[in-house]
Order: sequence, then C-alpha cells, then structure tokens
Amino acid sequence: MLTVHNLKAFYGDFQALFGIDFEVSHNEVVAVIGANGAGKSTFLRTVCGLLKAPRDAVRFEDEPIGGLAPGLIVRRGIAMVPEGRRLFSSLSVEENLLMGAYARRPGPWSLASVYKLFPILEQKRLVPSPTLSGGQQQMVAIGRALMSNPKLLICDEISLGLAPIVVKEIYDALPAICADGMTVIVVEQDVGVAQRVSSRLYCLQEGRVSLTGRSAELTRDQVSKAYFGV
Repeated sequence: MLTVHNLKAFYGDFQALFGIDFEVSHNEVVAVIGANGAGKSTFLRTVCGLLKAPRDAVRFEDEPIGGLAPGLIVRRGIAMVPEGRRLFSSLSVEENLLMGAYARRPGPWSLASVYKLFPILEQKRLVPSPTLSGGQQQMVAIGRALMSNPKLLICDEISLGLAPIVVKEIYDALPAICADGMTVIVVEQDVGVAQRVSSRLYCLQEGRVSLTGRSAELTRDQVSKAYFGV
C-alpha cells in the first residue's frame, strides 16, 4: 500500500533522514520505534506532506505522492493522529470529530461508529475538548482521523504521557479499527507495546533504519542494539 524508497528529509541545512526504505501492505499493522531524535516524527511528517519529499520517494497505492499538499494526501486516504493530539481547543468533542470529515471520503466511519468505538465520547460530545482527560483527548484525536475514512491510519506516539491502563484501553480498540481492512502504522517508544500490536517492526536510529523484521521474531537483544546503537 505504502512504499518509501531512499527517503531523505531536511530542516533547512540539517539532514534528518538518510535514505529510509519502508513499506506497509494492505491490512497490516507496522510499528516504528526509536529513541527521541531518531527521526520517527520526521518520517511521518514527510509521508503526510508536512515536509517536502521527492515525488517518487513516497508512493501510495503505486501512485507517487511525495511533496503533495497534506490536504491532497488526506483525500487520497492517509490520515495521521499527531503526537500531542493537537485538538481544536475552542471546539467541543463532536465539533473536533466533525473536522475530520472535511475530505468527505466514503466509508464505514461516522459519528455513530466512532461513538460505538469510544462510548465515553458520546457522553461528552458537547464538552469542550480541553476539559477531557489525556486518554479521552487521545480518543478524540483517533476518532477525528477515522472520520476521514482513511485507508492508511498513522498514529504518532499515541501512548505518550498516558497511564498504562489508559494505553491498554486505547490499543484494545485497534482490532475494531482494523476490522474493515484498515492499514495502520504505529510509532511507539514503548518497545513492548510496539511488538505486541504489530506484525512487523522498523527501528530508526539517527535518521536511518537500524533494524526491521517480524515483530514476534525480533529478540530483546536485537532491538536494544538497534534502538541504542550499542
């Protein structure tokens, strides 16, 4: 579904990614791990059009999308749950969710299906989003992305700053999200969680892929060496 080849990314003169090769197939959950500064968020930002990329370096369903505007990429069927949630603080829960539907893509996700996935959001649908707990805000961010009915959902550090029991609750929703054939990329710092929820895993270190393989087959030793570079 998504193929990335020899992807380089820059912030001005500073090079952040050095020839990343990556792929994810239909209905697959792939995890990306790495320490702070490894290039995970830069990789996602480049795939989603927030940073420039050569046109052919990123291909989605065999069409080049590198460097396309983010709105056009959403319309193609890619949605991201950003690190830090990035909700619209002046809007209610339901208004935030409706903002995700602006692309008007057809599909199974609507207010009703998001509320079925996260029932607490229906109870709080008229509440201002900043008054929610961190876990509830993360549910809104995921629901907002789903409202665009993407083919590929990208989740950037969705467990960041949340209690373990809340992280479990959010990841427990992943099978329901994938039930209709959704493809998911999960960026995680928690290696255990990343391996548990994914079929394959990539590790980034200093802007390069340092390890890739089937999640269940990678040993703790392999992951540690790739993660820390020692």
